Amino acid sequence: MKNLIQTLLRALAATLVLIGSAQAAGGGIEWDKFPSKRVNDMAALQNGAKLFSNYCLNCHAAGFMRYNRLRDIGLTEEQIKDNLIFTGAKVGDVMHVALQPKDAKEWFGGVPPDLTLIARSRSAAGKGTGADYIYTYLRTYYRDETKATGWNNAAFPGVGMPHVLWELQGQQRAVYVEQKDPHDATKTVQVLKGFEPITAGTMNTADYNNAVADLVAYLQWMGEPVQSSRVRLGVWVLIFLAGFTVIAWRLNAAYWKDIK
Repeated sequence: MKNLIQTLLRALAATLVLIGSAQAAGGGIEWDKFPSKRVNDMAALQNGAKLFSNYCLNCHAAGFMRYNRLRDIGLTEEQIKDNLIFTGAKVGDVMHVALQPKDAKEWFGGVPPDLTLIARSRSAAGKGTGADYIYTYLRTYYRDETKATGWNNAAFPGVGMPHVLWELQGQQRAVYVEQKDPHDATKTVQVLKGFEPITAGTMNTADYNNAVADLVAYLQWMGEPVQSSRVRLGVWVLIFLAGFTVIAWRLNAAYWKDIK
C-alpha cells in the first residue's frame, strides 16, 4: 500500500511538472476576457457565422458542423444558401474546404486545423478559456518583417498563419520596453507595452473588437450548439434532484419510524 501511494505521488508530481513546462513553452501575453454574453446573442452569432464563412472557411474546415445547423441561430435555409455558401455545397453538407492537405503542407508548412472544436480545445489553466485565447489572438497581430508572412502575434509568438482580418483591423506594430528580468537582476527582458497603428482598417478599434467577439461567439457556439439548452435543462434537473432528495429523506424517515 505504501509503495502504491508513493507511485501515485510521483506520477502526480511528474504530471504537474509537465503541465508547468507546457504552459511555459506556450509563451505569449496574458489573455483578455471574452464577453461571453454574446454566445446567447443571435445577432452576434449570425454576424460571427458571416465572418467565419468569409474569412476562415477558405482554409479551415469545420468538418463536424453542417450548414443547416445554422438554423438554430435564426437563419433560414435560403439565407444560408445565398449568404454563407460560396461553393457547390448543399445546405445539408458539412463545412469542408477545397484545400487539399498535400497542398496545405507545401504552401503553409502544415495543414490548417479544423475549427469545429477550436474554442473548446485552446483553454489553459491559469490563463483562461479557449474563447479568451482566440479573442486575444485575433486582436494582437502585428507587422514583423522577419517572418515569412510579414506577421507575428503577441498571443502566439512565431505564428505561421497570416493576419486574415488585417483589412478590417488595419496594420499595427508592437511596442516593447526593456525591464529587469525578475529571475536575474543582471539581465533585462523585452516586455510588450502595446501597439501603435501603421495603417487604418475599414473598422475602428471598438467595431473591430466587437466583430472579433462575434466571430469568437460563433466559434464557441459551434463547438457545442446545445450549450445554452444544456445549461437551462441542467438547472431544472438540479431542482428536481433537490426536491426528490427531500421527498426520499422524509419517506425514509416515515418507513423507519416504527422500527426505531
